[in-house]
Amino acid sequence: MLTRNCLLLFLWFLFNEGSVSSLRPPSPPLSRSRTGREHPRSLVGPMRNGAAGFQRVKRGWVWNQFFVLEEYMGSDPQYVGKLHTDLDKGDNAVKYTLSGEGAGSIFTIDQTTGDIHALRSLDREEKPYYTLRAQAVDIDTNRPLEPESEFVIKVQDINDNEPKFLEGPYTASVPEMSPVGTYVTQVTATDADDPTYGNSARVVYSILHGQPYFSVDPKTGVIKTALPNMDREVKEQYQVLIQAKDMGGQLGGLAGTTTVNITLSDVNDNPPRFSKSFFHLRVPESSTVGSAVGRIKAHDLDIGRNAEVEYNIVPGDGGAMFDITTNEHNQEGIIILKRPLDYETKKAYTFKVDASNAHLDPRFQSFGAFKDTATVKINVLDVDEPPVFNKPSYVMDVYEDTPAGTIIGAVTAQDLDASSSPVRYKIDWKSDLDSYFDIDPVEGTISTNEPLDRESIAQHNISIVATKLSNPVLTSRVAVTVHVLDINEFPPELASPYETFVCENAKEGQVIQTFSAKDQDLPSAGQQFSFKSPKEDVKNKNFTIRDFGNNTAGIVTKRSGFRRRLQEIYFLPVVIEDNGYPPKTSTGTLTIRVCGCESDGSLLTCSAEAIFLPVGLSTGALIAILLCIIILLVIVVLYVGLRRQKKKETLMSSKEDIRDNVIHYDDEGGGEEDTHAFDMGTLRNPKVIKENLFRRDVKPEMKRGPRAPVSQDSADIRDFINQRLKEHDMDNSAPPYDSLATYAYEGDGSVAESLSSIESLAIDLEEDYDYLNDWGPRFKTLAGIFGEQSETQSDTTTTENTH
Repeated sequence: MLTRNCLLLFLWFLFNEGSVSSLRPPSPPLSRSRTGREHPRSLVGPMRNGAAGFQRVKRGWVWNQFFVLEEYMGSDPQYVGKLHTDLDKGDNAVKYTLSGEGAGSIFTIDQTTGDIHALRSLDREEKPYYTLRAQAVDIDTNRPLEPESEFVIKVQDINDNEPKFLEGPYTASVPEMSPVGTYVTQVTATDADDPTYGNSARVVYSILHGQPYFSVDPKTGVIKTALPNMDREVKEQYQVLIQAKDMGGQLGGLAGTTTVNITLSDVNDNPPRFSKSFFHLRVPESSTVGSAVGRIKAHDLDIGRNAEVEYNIVPGDGGAMFDITTNEHNQEGIIILKRPLDYETKKAYTFKVDASNAHLDPRFQSFGAFKDTATVKINVLDVDEPPVFNKPSYVMDVYEDTPAGTIIGAVTAQDLDASSSPVRYKIDWKSDLDSYFDIDPVEGTISTNEPLDRESIAQHNISIVATKLSNPVLTSRVAVTVHVLDINEFPPELASPYETFVCENAKEGQVIQTFSAKDQDLPSAGQQFSFKSPKEDVKNKNFTIRDFGNNTAGIVTKRSGFRRRLQEIYFLPVVIEDNGYPPKTSTGTLTIRVCGCESDGSLLTCSAEAIFLPVGLSTGALIAILLCIIILLVIVVLYVGLRRQKKKETLMSSKEDIRDNVIHYDDEGGGEEDTHAFDMGTLRNPKVIKENLFRRDVKPEMKRGPRAPVSQDSADIRDFINQRLKEHDMDNSAPPYDSLATYAYEGDGSVAESLSSIESLAIDLEEDYDYLNDWGPRFKTLAGIFGEQSETQSDTTTTENTH
C-alpha cells in the first residue's frame, strides 16, 4: 500500500510540474474570444511608454483543458489549475465564480486568484470528466466582466483496476484421447481502466496451474489440450488456474485469476472384460421354461452408452437349452432357460458366452477386438418330480349306445426320477359328476359305466390324475376328451341323378363319367366311400366301375363300337359302401345313353335331354323357358279379352248409361217453379226430334218408323204432363226424381234419345222391359220403373179403346 501511495505521489508531482504548470498562461497571454475559439486578437500592438513598435493584444480569459489525477491520496486539496482574465489588474476588483458538475462539492475556486482545487479523491471509472462554467464579475457590483465560459476537467487514469473474469469460474469438457491442440474453451477478462491511455487495460493470459495438460493463448484466452491421449479412466477431472495480467504482463501490472474445471468426456476406448473366465451355476431340474437360472457380468471401464454390453451364447453343447439377455440397469447377463431340464437325461451343460460393446468407435478398433469370452457350466440338480404323462392331452372316440364296461382308451404316466416309483390313476370326480366313465388305477384304461347318448351329450371332458405311489403329494393331471360318435344309420347314395352318355366312337378303357356319393350321417367331414360293381354284374362286357380312392369313381368302357340302333340306353349298377359303424352299403343305378359324337368327343345327336345338356341347357333352364312361353301366351289372351271388353263398354258410356242418370242422381228438384235447375226451353224445342234414333242399350228387334213432330202448344201435351205430375206427386213409391215427371222432350245432346213416352210410337208401348231384371241388382230400380210404366200404359190404352 505504501509503494502504491509513493507511486501516486510521484506521478502527481510530474503531472503538477509539467502538465498542470503548463496550464498557467505564459507572457504575453492569449486572449479567448466570446465564441470560445482561441486566436490572437492582434499580433502587433503599440509599444508601452510611447516606444514605437508593435505589441500583441491579450485575450480576456486564458486557460487550457484541465486534468486531475484520480485516486489522489494527499492530505491537501489537489491543485487542478488557475483561471485569469486580463481585466484583473491585481487590485482585487475581480471575483471569479465557478458552476456546473461538482462545483462547490468536488471542485472549489479561489474567488480572488482563480485557483481551482479538487476537494476529494476522484475515480475515473465512476466519472471520467466533469463539465463546469466560469465567469469573472466585478467584486463590488457583481456585474459580469466577461461572458460565462465552459471548460472540462478530465480525470487522469492510473492503473488502479485489476482484470476480472466476469463469467468465472468456468466449466468445460473435452473428449478423452483427444490430440494436442484440441479446443477446450475460452476465458475472457475485462479491465476497467482506460484502454486508450497507456497499458493499464492491455491484458495477457497465462496458466498458473494445470500444466502440462492444457495451454492458453496469451492474447485470446483460448484453452487447448497440451498432451495427447489423456485417458478418462486414469483421470477424469482437471482444475486449471488461469491468470489475466494488465500492463501487457509487465512488472507492476495488476492481475486477476479464475478457475476452469475441465472434464474428460468418455469415448468407447475400452472393451468389456469378464472378472473371471469360468462361471459355475447350479439349476434344479424343476425350473420352468423362461425363468432366470443365473447371472454373469462383464465390466466395461467406459460409462453411459459406451458401457452397454451385449451377451451372446456361442453355439455348442448347451447353447440350444439356454438363452441370455442384458439387464439394462446394471449390464448383467441373465441366463434364461429355453427348454425343460431333466436330470435323468442330462446332468450338466457347458457353453461359452461372448460379451461385446453395442456401440463401437471405429477410431479405436485398431486397439484390438472389443469383446471378451467366458465359459459357463450349469449343473442340473435332481428334484423329486410328479409323474409325467406321455401326451399333453388325450382324445378318445366311442359310439353311442356302446355297452357298459367297454374300454374306450388308456392313459400312461411314469415317474422319470431315478427311483421310478409306480403310478396310480384316478378320475377327478369334479370333471365326471355323473360317473359316465371308470379308470383302472394301475393300467390307466378308461371304460364306460353306462351306454352314452350322443343326442344328450356329444362330448365329455374329464381330467385324469396320476399320483406317485412313493410320494402321493406329487400328482399331475391330463385332460381327456371323449367324443360320442353317431351310429351309422343311413346308407350312402349317389350324390346326384347322373345322366351320362357314351359316344358311338368311344374307345375301350375310356372314362366317360366321374361320380361321387353322399351320406346323411354326421359328421360328413370324415366320411369315406368305396365304389365297386355288384358281384352279379362282374361279367358286364360294356362298362365297369373304377374307384379313384378319393370318394369319387368313374365309369370305364370295356369295349368300343356302341350303336344306338342296336341299344340306346344302358343301366349300370354300382355298390357304394361307407366307413361308418356299422358299415352301410347301397346300390345305385347309372343311366348311360348312346349318342352320336364328333371325332373329338363333342355331342352331335342324342335324346332330347341329352342334346341340350352338352350345350349347357339343364332341365331347370328348359322349365324356365317353357314358363316364359306360357306367360307370354297368357298375356296375349288377356290383351285380346280386354280389347273385346272395351268394344262392349262403348255402348254404355258414362254419359249415355241409363243407370248413371237414375241411380247416381241424388239432387231433388224444386218442382215446377224451379226454373233455375233445368232449362225448360229445351224440353219444348221441337227441333230436337230426330229421325231413326234407336236405343243403344238393347238390340232393336224391329225397325221403327219416323216420329211425327209434336206441336209445342199442344193441349194434349199439357194435359198429359199435368196428369203425370199429379200421379207421381201422389205416388209414394215412385222415386223422387222431378226429371222423370217434367221431361216432355229430351235435349239435343242426348245420345240415348228421349226417355219420355210422349214421343214413343205405338210399337214402343208394346216393348217388354223384363230383360232389365237380368242385368243384375244395379238395374233393379230401373227395371221396376219401366215395368210400372208398361203396366200403366197398357191400362190406359185399354181404357181409351173401350171408350
